[in-house]
Amino acid sequence: MEFFKIHRDIPFMRYALVFNVISAAVFLLAVFFLVTRGLSLSVEFTGGTVMQVSYPQAADLGRVRTTVDKLGYSDVQVQSFGNSRDVIIRLSVEKNVTSAQQSDQVMGALKADDASVRLDSTEFVGPQVGSELVTNGLKALAMVVVGIMIYLAIRFEWKFAVAAIIANLHDVVIILGFFAFFRWEFSLSVLAAVLAVLGYSVNESVVIFDRVREAFRRYRKMTTTEVINHGITANISRTIITHGSTQMMVLSMLLFGGQTLHYFALALTIGILFGIYSSVFVAAAIAMWLGIKREDMIKTPPRKEGDRNDPNAGAQV
Repeated sequence: MEFFKIHRDIPFMRYALVFNVISAAVFLLAVFFLVTRGLSLSVEFTGGTVMQVSYPQAADLGRVRTTVDKLGYSDVQVQSFGNSRDVIIRLSVEKNVTSAQQSDQVMGALKADDASVRLDSTEFVGPQVGSELVTNGLKALAMVVVGIMIYLAIRFEWKFAVAAIIANLHDVVIILGFFAFFRWEFSLSVLAAVLAVLGYSVNESVVIFDRVREAFRRYRKMTTTEVINHGITANISRTIITHGSTQMMVLSMLLFGGQTLHYFALALTIGILFGIYSSVFVAAAIAMWLGIKREDMIKTPPRKEGDRNDPNAGAQV
């Protein structure tokens, strides 16, 4: 499906150097903020108290969050659990305050606000569990990266694999840089969004690489730059349809999903925008600079003895 068709190729690669210089600057800034500020890890990573409470009617999450915030805890998460009546409250570790004391203080404040609230369960998540989550999250990220490189190297060519993985890591680091700079909370849901962005971004790169490979086969007189420009231009209509519809859904989660989905949707919003940008200006440009050419895309089968196209076919010595 195409909303429109562009009959003249847009010279994207003419501006590749400028955009990649900007990308490199943003990437370095993201790394700088990650090193100097670090991520604001949630209770799942740092450890803390997790409480499950329930109400006889639908819980007012905003009211619950305001009540708990008045206790002065530095990191509080409040979200629905299973249905509108059950609420999960996560509290970070506080100095000189035990998990039992935190639970008693929170329940006292909630009962003062609404006597019908009931404590269903409370547990303490230790720092050891948090460190294991960090380790497993990094392992998952590394496995995704390796899997993407193997897939692209098999389906296309190693130059495309290198270009795509650089572009994807560019997106991931920039997302993490935003979270480090603004001190947004980094939770398991945000980690899931980062992994989703990796898959989403590589999908766009694969579609563009497919168009480039088709153009190499169809237009033999085009230069490599012209082929890449044609492949990207031919994909614009699809990009607008797929990414536009996805972005609208993610923005609806960001605006109307509440506190529970806020940072998850925020990470996806940033990732989708930079994913489109990196697939066009970063991945394609790096593949061009690595020297991708028609011979890399079209493998010529070896000639067999006796082939009519072989100039030595039928020759006798």
